Amino acid sequence: MQYKKATIVIENISNLVTLKGPNRARRSDEMSEVGLIKDGIVAVEDDKIIFVGQDHLPQNIRITSETITIDASNKLVTPGLIDSHTHLVYGGSREHEIYNKLKGTKYLDIMQAGGGIYYTVEMTKKASFKELYKKAERSLNRMMEFGVTTVEAKSGYGLDDFETELKQLKVIKELNDNHPVDIVATFLAAHAVPERYKNNSDKFVEIIINEMISYVSEKGLAKFCDVFCEEGVFSVEQSRKILTAAKDWGLIPKIHADELEPLGGAELAAEIGCISADHLVGASEKGLKMMAEKGVIATLLPTTTFFLQSEKYADARKMIEYGIPVALSTDYNPGSSPTENLQLVMSFGVIKLKMSPQEIISSVTINAAASLGLENKIGSLEEGKNADIVIFDVPNLEYLIYHFGVNHTDTVIKNGVVVYSNNQ
Repeated sequence: MQYKKATIVIENISNLVTLKGPNRARRSDEMSEVGLIKDGIVAVEDDKIIFVGQDHLPQNIRITSETITIDASNKLVTPGLIDSHTHLVYGGSREHEIYNKLKGTKYLDIMQAGGGIYYTVEMTKKASFKELYKKAERSLNRMMEFGVTTVEAKSGYGLDDFETELKQLKVIKELNDNHPVDIVATFLAAHAVPERYKNNSDKFVEIIINEMISYVSEKGLAKFCDVFCEEGVFSVEQSRKILTAAKDWGLIPKIHADELEPLGGAELAAEIGCISADHLVGASEKGLKMMAEKGVIATLLPTTTFFLQSEKYADARKMIEYGIPVALSTDYNPGSSPTENLQLVMSFGVIKLKMSPQEIISSVTINAAASLGLENKIGSLEEGKNADIVIFDVPNLEYLIYHFGVNHTDTVIKNGVVVYSNNQ
């Protein structure tokens, strides 16, 4: 018999949510199948899970004096949460915009007046590498405390100032090297049309395609390329050109689609073969059906809708009914969703999107993992997968989401190492 030595054992787990199943995004009724085990136990060897089951460990797994044993009585254990759409690295903040929002000024109107994204671009240009790093590190620490073990992070606050775009991407890379949380980078120079190209946005699109994408790809600075496809920002045709060029250079396409208006971003996501289309508040029936057919993941961002004081939220129920895999994320950014709290997003998923707790946990684990192309490594608790595990100080999944606005995290394990404990 080949013996394995457990480095961590979590035992007496009242409710163990494994998400065990196919290593792909879950659709429709699959999103409610969370692999719940009562009185569960999980064993880890170094950075990998070696057992997930009930009651006790098999005979071939040994506990030694060095094994860390954690009692999870009256607690919930899930895979590490995944925040799959964030703007983690930026300079400054935009709390001064709250007065415009109280007056009902629209998001794009604030931006067109030189605020919004443009203000953050200026603050990010002025910030040093160290300042950006320290600011993002603080946010990453908060995310980890909420149970997040993997984060997607975008550039997008440099625009035509390519050095600032690169500065953001290099901060992301160094954080990924140094911080326990894994970070996956997305190139988003197409976040807004720079002021000097307002009357010739096609010229900026050409610069992105001909000068930026190839460099980012060759230097390995990003896995994905994103574009803000929206009225007054980048058109469907411009977005198509950018994402097609990105694919040609080996970057996986994502898209900010139909956040405010039904422009056709969902249709484009299906046409291009984007791994995910994000926001989708204004997505058309045709676009959603095309996404379902092509298996494009819908990443929904309800705290953004809430913070923009909009009455209309993305139609998660219709998307699930159509067979679109749904993920949820914070959209953490300085202007439209300044929160690192993915647990709050999960509660909003129930309250505003009418998703069940089971659909919610699927959306922030295995489906979020699939939206980052990491479903074979993370997103579920199964033998051979990375030991990314969260222990919540709640009795069950429903309570985690029902009791909202507070942090329920007890312990976070990342790659087999305890990186956060509320008991310390």
